[in-house]
Amino acid sequence: MKRLAGFVMGQAPNDDSYIKMYEGAMFDVFSNETVYEAVYWNGEVGYRVERSKKNDPTCPTVTVIVPYELLFSEEVDILKRLKYNFLHMQPKDETYKSIYEGKMIATLVTSGGEPLEFPEEHAEPIYWENPGGIREGISYEYTQTHKLAKDCPTVKVRIPAEKLGNIPLPEHDEMTVYHAFSAQAAAAADFCLRAFGKKLAELNAALYNRSRPDKENGAYYFPKPGGEVLVRNGAYFAMCQPKYYENGGGISVYIRDGDQEKFKPVLCLCLTLQVQLPQKKHEKAMRMLCRDLPAAVEDFIRTFDAPGCAAAVALAEKQTAIREALHQSPFCAFIANGSILPRDSKTGGAMQDAIPFRAPEGTQITLAGVTGMGIRRGVTVITGGGYSGKSTVLDAIATGVYNHIAGDGRELCITDDTAVSIAAEDGRCVKNLNISPFIKWLPGGDPSDFSTVHASGSTSQAANIMEAVDSGSRLLLIDEDRSATNFMIRDKLMKALIRREPITPFTDRVRELAGRGVATILVIGGSGEYLAVADAVYMMDAYEMYDVTESAKELASAHGIVHEFPEAADWTAERVVLAEHFSSYPPDSGSERMEVSEMGYLVIGGEAVDLRGLGQLMTDGQRQSVGFILRYLMIREKEEGFSLSKRLETLMQTLEQEGLDTIYSSYFTSCGRFFDLPRKQDIIAVVHRMRQITYRK
Repeated sequence: MKRLAGFVMGQAPNDDSYIKMYEGAMFDVFSNETVYEAVYWNGEVGYRVERSKKNDPTCPTVTVIVPYELLFSEEVDILKRLKYNFLHMQPKDETYKSIYEGKMIATLVTSGGEPLEFPEEHAEPIYWENPGGIREGISYEYTQTHKLAKDCPTVKVRIPAEKLGNIPLPEHDEMTVYHAFSAQAAAAADFCLRAFGKKLAELNAALYNRSRPDKENGAYYFPKPGGEVLVRNGAYFAMCQPKYYENGGGISVYIRDGDQEKFKPVLCLCLTLQVQLPQKKHEKAMRMLCRDLPAAVEDFIRTFDAPGCAAAVALAEKQTAIREALHQSPFCAFIANGSILPRDSKTGGAMQDAIPFRAPEGTQITLAGVTGMGIRRGVTVITGGGYSGKSTVLDAIATGVYNHIAGDGRELCITDDTAVSIAAEDGRCVKNLNISPFIKWLPGGDPSDFSTVHASGSTSQAANIMEAVDSGSRLLLIDEDRSATNFMIRDKLMKALIRREPITPFTDRVRELAGRGVATILVIGGSGEYLAVADAVYMMDAYEMYDVTESAKELASAHGIVHEFPEAADWTAERVVLAEHFSSYPPDSGSERMEVSEMGYLVIGGEAVDLRGLGQLMTDGQRQSVGFILRYLMIREKEEGFSLSKRLETLMQTLEQEGLDTIYSSYFTSCGRFFDLPRKQDIIAVVHRMRQITYRK
């Protein structure tokens, strides 16, 4: 571009005509004449400069000229063995069998290239970028998602982490799977997933045709996360084996003697997606896999925002520090000043123009250098008029069991990660559970060994609390609007009127739970009974919070609200699961069954489990994971009776070492492929809602 620069720099200071630039005069040594061509070249790319308007030379039109070969050269189709398989497929082949098999003819050779053994056939559906340049070391593994999705493979893209710049990740060794469950690794992977998702969205936009389905257009499917940062199989860091062979012609490869042993695993970013290949269009399918997807990966690497990723990791470290400080403190939840708690109904993110949260006077604390409101362990009541924001605060506390991305508004809302949201669930199943702390007697039944296939509002809420405490929860979150009234309160008038009442209301047990180390945060709008038992009372008014504990206590005393607490209860709820009916096989069937429906049900074996009451199972990926985790346990668990909690602890360790895909099975054709890690408390809650399994106390 020297010629263009010379024209512009050679103008007089007050000259805005740019005449020389538009003329493009240059001397042609072949014709020995001056020629005029306003096209300026930078290597093989040209830039044509023309006037946009006759009377305005200061706003030129620039046309960029890129040679076709640069856009569609053979160098872009560099997955050589994959491309070979496409070119040798039968025209009507819709099975893509050769891609999934990944056949290659391997020859062991000396360091000088002399063959040591006869060629052998190998099967390896991992295809590598050609050596040299930004793409070296990147691989693509193609597996069949399930038997009905031959034209929609699952693709695992592995990118050496060093290509992404200096991401501050924890120390690592030659493990099979990197520390994928750590907050830092999860945050870095989450950042990468969102960035890579934008590249795939651009590819989808180019393929989209609203008059045709994806099976005709082709499409790329990938996880679309919300504001939560979760461990996902869509993006994670793992130690992976590098390429150990050199490509030859066709599907021939050469392995140098000793190379398989000498290459050490390298830390890679692993990205999981699915690609819907267009029907009967092998050439387009080949472009999608051999050109467009690798080009998107290259663009992802070239434009990767390493400082932004480092900032995401730094935020995760800050969140971890707050969680650790919270765990060591007398507080069970923390909301940073400036947090945006209300949600936008369309995006699910922070609501624009919402009032930032501010800790009430006297509640302000600082954890890990962040200042905000600390909610002490014990009994906390959040009250206020209708539409004042009290349920929004409780929702922010409930979602605070997960980390959130920067800009979500709730990224510094941190909650004890064992917290469980409690609600009444009319119709849920309860089996062999002790609910005697809340139900003193039952007609023809034993509340210490309670079973029903259709629980009432009060018995279901009692069961939810007992199961949450047994699962290790240290914090219960309860909204009056989602609770059974007769379970939550019974004022002195009703106590005087109804002498024979089997229900011990939660007001009578909430302080006992606090003494056992189980805190409670309640949203109350219609009952003053809890004012007398609360350690702290906060009022929401026009989306701002105030500490009204003293005035609330005075009102309770003035109105004679006094609680006489019953004797201490037996809180034993531990049960062992009997394996006989804990199965992914429906009764009298030799075929497994599992599906997670869009209506919020997990269908597994002979069960249809309603998940809609489990608000902290927040994503489809978590619900899919729960199904596959239970199936994984079901096909392996043969003991007469086993502790579900202990089995889950062992499985979680396995998943951390081997990855979330450990639980996947391609047998189930209607299940999703993307997993988000659920909490142990939520998995246990799903099992307790199954109707056919049985327990032994």
